[in-house]
Amino acid sequence: MSAFAILAALLALLALGVPVAFALGGLGLILMWFADLSPVMVPQALYSTTDSFVLLSVPLFLLMSNVLLKGGVGRDLFAAVQSWVGHWPGGLAIATILSCGMFSAISGSSVATAATIGTVAIPEMINRGYHRPFVLGLLAAGGTLGILIPPSIPMIVYGVITEESIVDLFLAGVGPGLLLLGFFILLSFAYAKFGGGYTPVPRASWTERRRASIRALPTVLLAAVVIGGIYAGVFTPTESAGVGFAVSLVIVYVLRTMTWAKLKEAVTDAMHTTVTIFLIVAGAHIFGKAITLYRIPQDISMAIGNNIGEVGLFILIVCAVLLLMGCFLESMSMLLIMVPVLLPSLAAMGIDPIWFGVIFVIMIECALITPPVGLNLFVIQAVGHVPIEEVLRGVWPFILVLFITVVAVYFIPDIALFIPFKL
Repeated sequence: MSAFAILAALLALLALGVPVAFALGGLGLILMWFADLSPVMVPQALYSTTDSFVLLSVPLFLLMSNVLLKGGVGRDLFAAVQSWVGHWPGGLAIATILSCGMFSAISGSSVATAATIGTVAIPEMINRGYHRPFVLGLLAAGGTLGILIPPSIPMIVYGVITEESIVDLFLAGVGPGLLLLGFFILLSFAYAKFGGGYTPVPRASWTERRRASIRALPTVLLAAVVIGGIYAGVFTPTESAGVGFAVSLVIVYVLRTMTWAKLKEAVTDAMHTTVTIFLIVAGAHIFGKAITLYRIPQDISMAIGNNIGEVGLFILIVCAVLLLMGCFLESMSMLLIMVPVLLPSLAAMGIDPIWFGVIFVIMIECALITPPVGLNLFVIQAVGHVPIEEVLRGVWPFILVLFITVVAVYFIPDIALFIPFKL
């Protein structure tokens, strides 16, 4: 069966509304049946997928981010950042982006980041005269920092697929994450200077700054523990997720912002997301094993090697394909479908898989804010109680900024590789 026929079958299943996990797993099972392969390979593939110490960090990071979300930690974090930069031109927008960056360093989730900061920032910014589409676009894009700045759940899954170091992937995301954060801040400043439409916020007093900073300090320390512990080699990413979850429980207990009902809701939400991710991973694993047996990744790799000699052209084609796929698939599905197919080509073309992983994740960020299935678009729509069209109008400048970041990482690889390999 040709690669085109398999791709057409997969797209047909997705168009019929079959859930991604079952479309991938079911098609993989059918391919194995056509090849007269033992069906015993399916349960073996399912078991080998979930029997992973590294993947154990996914539910733990999700638990941590959901506990912080239900515990109202985002409100304290936003208030602290706002007290320091809120009086700058576009200060509330800058405070929003900085808050997204800080919360990203403890959540690993784009959705949790967008929902947590958006709940607090959207009404505050709109009340201060910011144009609503800009506010919605800012929050949708700011939430994507959650999968680039470590800890990042897509990077964990990418590392499992490629068998690359999760620590190196996390550290490689720091530089591009800070660069993207800086670009978003510049865009916010330019909006305030030339776009107008906001009411300046008075400078906070030193007393207000001290009180807000003290209340947000535990959250900042949590980020330092999670990231610093990984970088210093004190614990693995999986162990850091467990430590982070335990510390997050302590934080919300000390702040007295968590109830049993909220904790139950946080655990249930984390469980639902974990099951969804693991089902997609398992389905993709079966599909990946099937297409490997049909030698499709090898054939694609050979075709690329024979027809594409330039790394730049290869990256350009990959980005174009991911941009197109992002209009129809959510981010985790893109990662699990594309990476096994492209992985052989990386070695053939001498492309660093860590560097490629960073570019891949930035393109996934684009998928999170591109219609019609960009998940962050719907999160911000739900949080802001607004039509989806308003979110779309505000998000396009931030998509352009993401493309600029990809170009910067391509031409200056050390943006991603300096911290893990040269620092």
